[in-house]
Amino acid sequence: MTDDLARQHPTAWLSLPELADVLDEPVGRVRRLIEDLHLVGSRRHGAISVPAVFIKDGEPLTSLRGTVIVLHDAGFSDDEAIDWLLSPDDSIGMPPIDALVAGRKAEVRRVAATLA
Repeated sequence: MTDDLARQHPTAWLSLPELADVLDEPVGRVRRLIEDLHLVGSRRHGAISVPAVFIKDGEPLTSLRGTVIVLHDAGFSDDEAIDWLLSPDDSIGMPPIDALVAGRKAEVRRVAATLA
């Protein structure tokens, strides 16, 4: 994991109301998606927000939930999980979120499992 946040994947951060619009769901349902780890958010910008790259085609990225669970099992907080997903990883050759979007979830989870 890198501490160099400047190297992170560039992404917009969406507030809960913005997520509700993007997902076409009520804010309560968006909160539930975060609670159930279909999305992972952070309060680092004030109110809870989620990286926009975690949404694909108007839905939470399907491979995100299992990956976040693996990271939590490895002892990562939500903020640490977000940072790892957005930061370049030498063993994957790109930020893990880009690999997930490309359909490489097994590889990403295998690497995540070694981080404990």
